[in-house]
Amino acid sequence: MYTKAIKVILLLTLTAATQVQAHGIWFAQRATQTGLIYGVGADDLDMVKRLPLITDFAAYDENLTEVEAELAVAGPVVLVVSDWQPTVMTAELNNGIWSKTADGRWHKKGLDEVPDAVIAERTMKYAVHVKSKLNKPLGNLPGQKAQIIPVGGFLPEMKGDILQVQVLLNGNPVTGAAIKEDFVNDPDQTPILTDKNGMATIGIRNQGLNVVAAIIDGPSDDPAKVRKVEYLATLSFVLEHLPE
Repeated sequence: MYTKAIKVILLLTLTAATQVQAHGIWFAQRATQTGLIYGVGADDLDMVKRLPLITDFAAYDENLTEVEAELAVAGPVVLVVSDWQPTVMTAELNNGIWSKTADGRWHKKGLDEVPDAVIAERTMKYAVHVKSKLNKPLGNLPGQKAQIIPVGGFLPEMKGDILQVQVLLNGNPVTGAAIKEDFVNDPDQTPILTDKNGMATIGIRNQGLNVVAAIIDGPSDDPAKVRKVEYLATLSFVLEHLPE
């Protein structure tokens, strides 16, 4: 379906690329409801203060028809609120411009203010969550500029199963996207890189919540301020456990 491949900017050596790390957003259950999480690994950081950074949110039923839903603050967490019990939820977070200097410090400024930065990037976060079984194959969803798609459109049911995924940026396959199979429980794993068709084969780690992440370095959208745009996309889903 997709014939044009986007090559990842080779700003890092292969060794450095295996150490790629960044925060992301994903959905997970919180007190029987679905929450939107910002963090990396076990770090569940302050999503409430980052709620104004959400630039897109949508929810869908099992037929991938959009349903009414909203994100709402509930104490220290952000929850999905809907009368429709959505099957799929998506979000986009614009984390703005960040620069890192040689001393290891991060600054919320661009190259125009930190000209000696070793890293200068705009960071965009995307999330797709599949809460239960779909009646239609999952494809590229509206608002998801960067997305991980299960090849064939459906997800496995058991831990240990193999899943082929494709990483897209603006609807096109991404060569060299860095995939982490278990972003929550093993964020430091050596990533799996997608091939020329944006494809990679991963193993399903958990009989429960799985959060797969893909990190893409795209071209700068403002060379005076950033050298690249970093996209981090997650695909999260839950595999059912045995009945009690």
